[in-house]
Order: sequence, then structure tokens, then C-alpha cells
Amino acid sequence: MKYMLRKLALASCIGMFLVLLMGTLVTKTESGRGCGDDWPLCNGKFIPAYTVESMIEYSHRFVTGIEGLLVLGATVGVYLYTKRKDARFYAASSLFFTVIQAAMGALAVIWPQSSSVLALHFGFSLLAFASTFLLVMALRRLPDSGMNPPKVSRPARKPKPSLPIAEGGGSRPGGLSMGTSILLWVTAAYTYVVVYLGAYVRHTDSSGGCGRDWPLCAGEVVPSLTGATGIMFIHRLGAVLLFVLIAYLMYRLNRETDRPDMAKAGRVAFQLVVIQVFSGALVTFALGTDSYLFASLLHTVIIAALFSTLSYLCALWVTGPQKTAAAL
Repeated sequence: MKYMLRKLALASCIGMFLVLLMGTLVTKTESGRGCGDDWPLCNGKFIPAYTVESMIEYSHRFVTGIEGLLVLGATVGVYLYTKRKDARFYAASSLFFTVIQAAMGALAVIWPQSSSVLALHFGFSLLAFASTFLLVMALRRLPDSGMNPPKVSRPARKPKPSLPIAEGGGSRPGGLSMGTSILLWVTAAYTYVVVYLGAYVRHTDSSGGCGRDWPLCAGEVVPSLTGATGIMFIHRLGAVLLFVLIAYLMYRLNRETDRPDMAKAGRVAFQLVVIQVFSGALVTFALGTDSYLFASLLHTVIIAALFSTLSYLCALWVTGPQKTAAAL
């Protein structure tokens, strides 16, 4: 059963990744209205007439429906066969965000939404993907002796020693200094803000706001902050600050001798943010070409990997150094 549950969790993670990509495909090909105002039917039919837009939109709905069943199955399995609080939390989170993003998708079809609301749809989809990813990672750390092993009597535990004190005073939550801990959580939260800005750029058709100029915007260091140009420039500024935050986070984590696992994940996050910056440049250079859709999907893939890595860092912080050592 342990093997099957891990496979089910992995399938739900892969499925959510496909949902994320297909959502981007729907937006970039402007196929969101491919089924008209009907939901769950498509133009009043269970199997719609073939058009590119209707097939893209309907395929997205179909995959989302299958993914919902996978997430539900994984959640039920986790609650039945494990007692790990972290696994149960990630399973419940994945189900919650899957329901939210599916409901928002349905509402966007029935009642047209503003760009600011539509951008939230991608944000919830990303949270759902990160939750399924964390569930997979949590189940990898289940004991090999089986799930829900029978309870045995244990001798009374000795009082735990107090946590070591960081230089300058203060405890070390998660095995990190207080400053690094705060930086980690601020960076993770801020990444979500940048993701929202990117989704807002997409839903307002502002990708070409800076033209095909990079790193300049419309040929200027500081362009006019109005319309599509202003939206795109703000997103770029947000991305620059995110790069700085993750670079500094990697530096701080590499100095934390108690958490080599987090230092390793921090280096992965930095590599991903570097790739993400250049993938953003690729999106700009690909404007108006046949490569634009591929560049946009690549940009989505990398930000999903980056956000999941930062979420994993937060999960490592929560579980602490002793509990995560077996995962390395």
C-alpha cells in the first residue's frame, strides 16, 4: 500500500503540472472562450464540434477533472494509511487548492472576470502543484517498516535539550538563525507576489509592453509607467528584486552549518531563478514569432519548479534538521 500511495501522489503531482501547463496554453492561445459560456459542457455538447480553441479548452477541462480524482484519491489514501501530520496537511492543501482553482475556472467561463481575478487562478493552480510536490516529498520519508505501524510501549522520554543559541542571541528555529529564517519565508511569500504579477501581465496582454527590448524596456531604463509598458516594467522590477533575495538567501543558507540539506536546496533555487531570468528574456525576444508559445510555456515550467523548491525549503524548515536528515 505504501508503494501504491507514493505512486498515486506522484501521479497527482504530474497531473497538476499538466494542468498548470494547459492553463497557460489556454491563456496564450486565447482559448478560454472556446466552449462559449457553457460549463461543464462545451458549446452545449458533451463532445464539442472540432475547433482549435474548443479542443484546447475542453482538453484542459478533461485533464483537470482527471486530476481532481487523482488528488481526491491521494488525499483519502494519506488520511487512511498514514499518521504523518505533514503529509496530511499537504494532501488537504492540494485538494483545497484544486477545488478552488477549478471553481475559479468555471466561474471565469460562466461570468467574465477581470484580469486581476483571472491572475489569481494561475496563483491557486501553482499552490495546488506545490502542495502535490510537497506531498510526494513527504511520502518519500515514510519509514520502510510500513504505514501506520502498531503502537508499542516506549520508555519515558528524557527532556529535550534547549535549542542552541545563535550568535547575538535568539533561538534557531528550523536549525537556522532567526535572520535566515525570516529571509526564507519572506522570499517564498514574495515569489508568489511576482508570480501573480507575471500572471497579470499575461491576462492583460502586456507581454509586449516593453517591445522586444531586454534588459531595457521600450528602449529606456525607466519607461513610461502607464498601460502595458508600466505593467511589464513593474513585473521586471519585481523579478530583479526576487533574484537579489534568492541570491542572498543562498548565501545565508550556505553559511548555516546545521542545515546542509537546505543549503543544497538553496543552490538549486538560485540556479532556477537565473534560468528564469533568461527564460523571461527569451519570451521577450520571441514576441511575434513561432517560438513565443514555447518560450511562454518554458517560463511557466521554470517558475513552477522555483516556487516548489522554495516551498520545499519552507517544509524543511518546519520539519527541522533531525527529521529531514534521512531524506538526503
